[in-house]
Amino acid sequence: MNSDEIYVSLDIGTSGVRVIIGDMSGGSLKVMGVGNAPSTGLKKGAIVDIDETVKSIREAVTEAERMVGLDVEQVVVGVNGNHIDMQFCSGVVAVSSADREIRDEDIERVMDAAQVMPIPPEREIIDVIPHQFIVDGLDEINDPRGMLGVRLEMEGTIITGAKTALHNLLRCVEKAGLAVADICLQPLAAGSVAVSKDEKSLGVALVDIGGGSSTVSVFQNGTMKAMSVLTIGGDHITNDISVGLRTTMEEAERIKKEHGHAFIDEASDEVLFEIQTIGSEEPEEYTQYEIAHVIEPRMEEIFEMAASEVHRLGFSDLPGGFVLTGGSIMIPGTLELARDVLRHNVRMAVPDYIGVREPIYTTGIGLIEFANQNVKIQSREAAAAVAPVKKNENNESLKEDTQPKREKKQDGPGMKKKVKNFFKVFFE
Repeated sequence: MNSDEIYVSLDIGTSGVRVIIGDMSGGSLKVMGVGNAPSTGLKKGAIVDIDETVKSIREAVTEAERMVGLDVEQVVVGVNGNHIDMQFCSGVVAVSSADREIRDEDIERVMDAAQVMPIPPEREIIDVIPHQFIVDGLDEINDPRGMLGVRLEMEGTIITGAKTALHNLLRCVEKAGLAVADICLQPLAAGSVAVSKDEKSLGVALVDIGGGSSTVSVFQNGTMKAMSVLTIGGDHITNDISVGLRTTMEEAERIKKEHGHAFIDEASDEVLFEIQTIGSEEPEEYTQYEIAHVIEPRMEEIFEMAASEVHRLGFSDLPGGFVLTGGSIMIPGTLELARDVLRHNVRMAVPDYIGVREPIYTTGIGLIEFANQNVKIQSREAAAAVAPVKKNENNESLKEDTQPKREKKQDGPGMKKKVKNFFKVFFE
């Protein structure tokens, strides 16, 4: 096993923090470890409590480490939110070598040239995503290395984010004792797993319904054209059940997961269950059909808002339809309701890997595959993300769970310049 080909994704969500350890050494992803922890430090997708978020990160990382016996040192972090902005960028350089062969340093220089544009002081560059390279006028080149030419151009998308939001996110990762190997835009990462190449070409909307927010991203002509985050998600359904049935949020969440149904027409009135209501010692009995009358209106609202957002972003007809992912689509009847509301072809996207065959892991898997693709395109070497866990003579880990588990590792050769700049600005 080559540790340079192991990636660790960190997906920090409103309802939970998920960590996936994946091995890309065989050319395809092999999931080695998975960690989950409840998240209480975020509201509507934004960090509101750093200490609670750090605690959740440590719990999720520890769980993943115990599955594989490795010590996580670097993570690929997903970033999301309405503070994200995308704009077209391009760069042009002359091929530097005497034999006119395009090499890694030429790729690096043209990527740097594409970033030379005015950026407001309150914003920071997160990533540059190449769409195509052009060699002496020949376009639609994915990887120009090894080709001969005089003039190298790159057209792509530059992604920027608010420094404050990025600072809070990276602060949490740093306080958890982890280094940042890469920062990826979550909708782009999820799209690499959830959306096919044909759908991206035709035009498709990816709707990721999480706990506190829902992300709508539109792909067309092979690239992501726009994205938006709606401050509504599965937690609103839980709240509706809690208020309507006069029960606690914990009980409402349990009812939603175990007995919920999103489509009234297919809900059963024969599925009976008891709910402990507030202020009453005796539990009350409800049916799945009755609960569906609470869940369907809110889920219908989410789909209507997603469709309206697609139109607001300037897309009226998407032949690829809608692709649904995220933890909240696990409620039975969601797909049928979506087809009924959106009046379009709709499908669900679930990762096809052992151990993570649930839509809550779509973003985490996407972060690993997207980061691996970035390493290849941008000519970077992957720094080792994990190291063996040291054991004592009783075969117990030497780490203390109550303390920061690791010292921050020195920036490896795979660390992007953008990440170095983040830590230079915020942590030095």
